Amino acid sequence: MTRIPRSALLLGLVGLLPFLWGTATLYVPALFEVGLTHLGARFVGPYVQLAYGQVVLAFMSGALWGFAARAEGAVAGSGYALSTLPALWAFLLVGGGPVSAAVNLAAGFVALLGLDYMFWKQGLAPSWWMALRVLLSLVAIACLAVVAL
Repeated sequence: MTRIPRSALLLGLVGLLPFLWGTATLYVPALFEVGLTHLGARFVGPYVQLAYGQVVLAFMSGALWGFAARAEGAVAGSGYALSTLPALWAFLLVGGGPVSAAVNLAAGFVALLGLDYMFWKQGLAPSWWMALRVLLSLVAIACLAVVAL
């Protein structure tokens, strides 16, 4: 594996802020109040984590689609089909209460790592892809676990 490009790492870490903010507002009442007052109920606690988690899974479907576009034949076809799964997962299985939604999102992120690995192993993702994806996924899953547990 090669080193993660600085811009990809920094943007990936910035992308964790809604997960981290949601977790912080669960544990720090003053942050919850500031967020509630200035941002609204949708941007505190589990609500921000769950909404953003759905967005990220959909976004990652697009990233995987881009990797599939680098393949040919049956590999491309199966790659296109598999790349739709994270977005469909987020759309179909994230609902109900915050606990079940967080569990399903966390499971989606675990499954996404499997798809990341497949595209990486096929040489369709950059050599540094798995180092970045494991780091980002572990933080997102840990933040969702706070809601799930």
